[in-house]
Amino acid sequence: MPGLSRAQTRPVITHGLQSGDIAHDGAMIWARADREAKMLVEWSTTEGFDIVHAVQPLDIGAPTDFTGKLALSGLPSDQDIFYRVRMMDLADSNAISPPQIGHFRTAPAGLRDISFVWSGDTAGQGWGIDEDRGGMRTYATMLTHEPDFFIHSGDTIYADNPMETEVALADGTTWRNVVIEQKAKVAETLDEFRKQYLYNMLDDNVRAFNAQVPMMAQWDDHEVTNNWYPNEVLSADDRYTEKSARLLASRAARAFHEMMPTRQVAEEPHRIYRKIAYGPLLDIFFLDLRTYRGDNTPNDEAEGAPFLGREQLAWLKRELAASEATWKVIASDMPIGMIVRDGDENFENGANGDGPALGREQDIAEILSFIKHGRVTNTVWLTADVHYTAAHHYSPDRAQFQDFEPFWEFVSGPLHAGTFGPNDYDNTFGPEVRFSKAPTEEQGVNLPPSDGLQFFGKVDIAADTRVMTVSLLDMADEVLWSTELQPVLG
Repeated sequence: MPGLSRAQTRPVITHGLQSGDIAHDGAMIWARADREAKMLVEWSTTEGFDIVHAVQPLDIGAPTDFTGKLALSGLPSDQDIFYRVRMMDLADSNAISPPQIGHFRTAPAGLRDISFVWSGDTAGQGWGIDEDRGGMRTYATMLTHEPDFFIHSGDTIYADNPMETEVALADGTTWRNVVIEQKAKVAETLDEFRKQYLYNMLDDNVRAFNAQVPMMAQWDDHEVTNNWYPNEVLSADDRYTEKSARLLASRAARAFHEMMPTRQVAEEPHRIYRKIAYGPLLDIFFLDLRTYRGDNTPNDEAEGAPFLGREQLAWLKRELAASEATWKVIASDMPIGMIVRDGDENFENGANGDGPALGREQDIAEILSFIKHGRVTNTVWLTADVHYTAAHHYSPDRAQFQDFEPFWEFVSGPLHAGTFGPNDYDNTFGPEVRFSKAPTEEQGVNLPPSDGLQFFGKVDIAADTRVMTVSLLDMADEVLWSTELQPVLG
C-alpha cells in the first residue's frame, strides 16, 4: 500500500481565523488545528506581506481542543494589520498547512473617525445553518460596512437549544439545518460546549466576517443554559444529567475563552468584564450580569440583590471615573428597563415592574447615580438579548428613581436566531421607546431568520465633531432608524 504524501499529512486549520480585543498596539489572534501542532503567525502592514514580522510559535494540543490564542504586541497604532497563520506538525517540521490570512486595524492613538457594529444571539431556538438559504446572512451584511470591530453582546452560542435536521415553516417550506453530533442535545461536557462554538464557525459568512473584523465578545445565559444563575439546580429539566448550573458554567466559561479571541487576566482567567480603550474618542466597558448574580427571585428585595457583584461594581466606577475618552459605551448583556421573566413569579434581569428600585435594580441605580455625581459624561448603553431592535431614552422626569442624568440605551439582535418581542417595560428608570421593530401579534413568536427580522446596530463617531450616530439595521441592510447624539465637551 503506497504511503501517504506529505501534503496528506499536513495539519489543517479547521475553522478559520479570529482576531479580537484589539488595542492601539496589539490584538488577540485565534485559530484551531486538527491535531497537535505549532501555530505559526506572521504579520505585516501590507496585504502583500512585503515586510514580514514573525511571532514566537505556539504549541497547541488536546488540552485546549487544538485551539491556539496568541497576543500580538508591538504593533503600530491606527494601522491595517494583515496576519497569516499556518500550522506545523510537531513531528515533521516540513508538514505545514497552507496559510490562512486575516485582517484587523489597530486602535488609534489620536483622533480619527470610528465605525463599529454590535448585535447578539447566534444560532438560537433551533435555527442553525441552512446552506440553501445562504447560512447566517446577517454576518455578511455587517461585513459590507467594513467596521473597525464588532461587539457580540452575548448569547454567542445556544448551548441549551438542540437542533433538528429539518423544521417545517409556516409558509410550507422546510428549514434544513447542518447538524453535528454535539448540537443534537444540550451541552453538558466541556467538549459539547466547545463544539457549540465550532458549529457556528462552520458557516461561510461567519468565517469570512471573523477573518476581517475583530470581535469583542461577552456572554449572557445561553452560553450555559436559559436564565441560569450560579446557585441554580436544574432539577426539573430532564435533558440534563449534570444538574449543577455552577459546574456547567465553569465548563462553559472555559470553552468561551478557548473559542473566543478574548484577553484573559491571570487573577481571574474566566473573567468577562473588562475595558477596551479605542483612542481618545471611545472607551468600551463590558459588563457581566450573569456570573456574580444571586438567585432569580421576585426581585423585590428592599435591601437589594446581587447582580454585578461588588468587585465588578467597584471596577466599573473606578474605570468610568478614570476614562478620558469622549464617549463611554457600556456594553451590557441585558437591557435595563425591559421586563424579562423567569417563570411566573421570578425575574431574569433587573426590571421587575413599576415602582422604586428594588432587588437587582439597586445595582443599576448605584451605577447611574455614580455617573451623575461623578460627572461622567457621554455614556451610552448597548445590548441585545431580547431578539428585536429598539431605541430607549431614559429620563428621571419619567422615572421612580430619579438620581441620574438622561441617557440612551440601544438594543439590536438577533444575529441568527428566533425573533420575539416586544417586551413590557417598567418605569423605575423612566424608559421611553423612541423606536422598536419586533414581530406583530399576527406574525407570532420565534420567527425563523428567513422571515428577515434579524437585526444589528451600527455606531459612527466623527473625529471632527465627536458626534455619535447610532443606526439600527436589518439583515437586508435597511436602516430602520437613526439618531445623532451630541457630546458634552469640556
